Order: sequence, then C-alpha cells, then structure tokens
Amino acid sequence: MKSILIIVALISSSYCFAQSDSSTSAETDEVPAKSTFTLGSVYSNNASYYGQRSAENTPYVALAANYRLKSGFYFTGQTFKLLNEKSSNVSAASLGVGVNFNLGENFSTDISYSHSFFPEHSPLLQAGNADNASITLSNNSWIKTSVTGDYAFGKSNDAFATGEVSKDINLFSIGKKDIVSISPSASIVAGTQHFYQTYKSEKKVRDSILGIIKDPIFGTPPGNNDKQVEKTSFDILSYNFRLPIAYNRTNYMIEAAYQLSLISNHVDIDKGKMNSFLTLSFYYQF
Repeated sequence: MKSILIIVALISSSYCFAQSDSSTSAETDEVPAKSTFTLGSVYSNNASYYGQRSAENTPYVALAANYRLKSGFYFTGQTFKLLNEKSSNVSAASLGVGVNFNLGENFSTDISYSHSFFPEHSPLLQAGNADNASITLSNNSWIKTSVTGDYAFGKSNDAFATGEVSKDINLFSIGKKDIVSISPSASIVAGTQHFYQTYKSEKKVRDSILGIIKDPIFGTPPGNNDKQVEKTSFDILSYNFRLPIAYNRTNYMIEAAYQLSLISNHVDIDKGKMNSFLTLSFYYQF
C-alpha cells in the first residue's frame, strides 16, 4: 500500500497542466522494492496553476502514467481534455522524467523536468510556460515539510517557490487489507507573473475569434489594456489549503480532494479572491 502512495505522489507532483493540484504523501522518501508502473485517471472542476485559475472555466479529465525504477528514476506522461471544448482533440499533454532519492534518515529530494504540449490559443494560464524544471527538498518526520523550487519557461519565463506542511493520517479500515486516510496540507506560493502577460495576449485573440467585445477580466474592449506593466518582482501569489481523503488498497487508490486557494494582493487578477478546486482521482499500480 505504501508503494502505490509513492507513485501517486510522483504522478501528481509532475502535473504541469494542473500545477499545485498535486497530492503529497509522507511515503515519497521510501524506495520501492521493485520497479512499478501506475496508471491514473483524474477529474477536476477547474485547472489550478499555483492556486490561480483562468478567467474561463476549465473543468478537465486526465489520464496519467508513471514508470518508476527501483533506483528512484521515474518517467511520467499525461494527456488532458477540457470538458467545455467542443473539439475531440486532446487539450494538453506532457512528458516528464525525474529522480527521487534519500538524503538521510528523514530527508529526501526529488528532481524532475517536464515538457507540456499545448494547442494554439490555449485557455490555460500555464500555456506560456511549456517547460518546467523542479527540485523538492522534504523532511519527513511527524509532520512532513517541503520546499519546492520551479523554473518554468517557454514563451515566458517564471520562477516559483512553494513551502508546504502536510500530515498523513490513517483514519480506519473497512476490511483487512484497506485503509481510509486523509492528508491535509497547507502551502504558500511565491513567484513571478510573466506567464500572465502571455495568457492575456492569447485571450485577446480567443475573444476576437469568438466575437467577444468585452474582456471579462478587465471589462474593457480587448486591446485597451496594454498600459498594464509586466511584473518582474517575486511576490506571494497564493495561500493554499488542501484536504484529500483516500481509500487505499494494495494495488489501487481512490481519492477525493478539495483545495481552497486565497489569492494574494500581489496578483494581477482576482486579488483577495478565493478559488476552490475539487479533484476526483483513481490510481492503479501494476
């Protein structure tokens, strides 16, 4: 059962499309006894990018795969489909590679790189940052603490830092070989916002194609918002609280998670707004 929690955490943390929807597990610093392959399916009511969301609603379903070697190296792949798009084409996809290893009795690190594929004029906030390099340092004691640094680049370039505390709590068992657990976590995200300028430019094009006269973000005609200056400062972006509840068995896990994100006053859009995200996931390990 611990083994599948390891893979779930690695798959979830590798989502570029739904960044910061990631679930964390206190088991991620344990090395599996054998190579493992895990498949996952995910539904979410909105795509989260470090607690932020697009002006458009972006509910999606995703399929994910993770192959992890005994050495700690792993490979990931995901495909995503926005449910409000009429096209039958895939809305986004990503491929990634990483390694997870111990630094000591209670310390571990995870280093990864991923590249995402977005269609032209994607409505996703992160579409301008197709590449992401990440490193996470974790201390797994009674409460797990972690610090993650991300460098996202592509059409725009951004850096992010996330500090998180979490706790895995086993609640009860229904049968002899299962566990119902919760993993509450709280995190603070800081970073730059160059990606938003790319998103805003792409949104003007999408609105023009759809014949939208008013920009729903600013309430003014597209093209009249150029006086907004691109931010280069490194600021607090969001405060995030996440509560996943999971049913775990030896080879599979079913999880429902609710995330509440408070957007800081340093963000270009929705200052002080609360964003909420509901995610339903299923993972099976072979």
